Amino acid sequence: VKVKIPFGNKHLDAIFSVPAKTFTHGVILTHGAGGDMNFPQLVSLAAYVASHGVLCLRFTCKGLNVAYRARAYKTVVEYLKLSDEYKLSGVFLAGRSMGSRAAASVIRQLSQDGDDDFIQGLVCLSYPLHRPKLQSKLRDEDLLFLRCPVLFVSGSADEMCEKHLLEDVVRKMKAPQKIHWIDKANHGMAVKGRTTDSIMEEINTQVFSWLTENIELEHK
Repeated sequence: VKVKIPFGNKHLDAIFSVPAKTFTHGVILTHGAGGDMNFPQLVSLAAYVASHGVLCLRFTCKGLNVAYRARAYKTVVEYLKLSDEYKLSGVFLAGRSMGSRAAASVIRQLSQDGDDDFIQGLVCLSYPLHRPKLQSKLRDEDLLFLRCPVLFVSGSADEMCEKHLLEDVVRKMKAPQKIHWIDKANHGMAVKGRTTDSIMEEINTQVFSWLTENIELEHK
């Protein structure tokens, strides 16, 4: 279902992937610095979670400024929270690369405002922990502030997220967290000798399994 979400004097293009059966939870998903919501990994993940009973709303925001992207993401969260058509008890924020930075920033802002009861967790696909070859400046401020569950899905050869550096950050985090490493994958989640479909299947099953665990925990 295609929608246009008002954002200032503009709008954000978005698509709902709606499960065939009754659902209680949703995922909001956005892209990295390049591309848009039709990036193949996002389309594949949205279709997978929706086919297994979790609503997915993915959206495009072309800005390259993280603060701008976070404002757009926050607008989408509010839009879904106030939706009459899709009444959810909770939502997970997710993004690829820069989109995951924006999602983390939104969760931090909402928790500081005391308005994060709708947020159930964060999924970071290829979180860009540092710029290539600039490991001394880590983008970990928002991560260290979080309290909700966080899943990282990263390539073990990601040039923007060195394995030992992410593991160090995770050890310092207060939030419940998990890392799933895609062996030998780069920042774009490509692995020499592996098909794109097999990699997307691995990502999709890991993300959905983690979502299911956290939805079940909430209901206990």
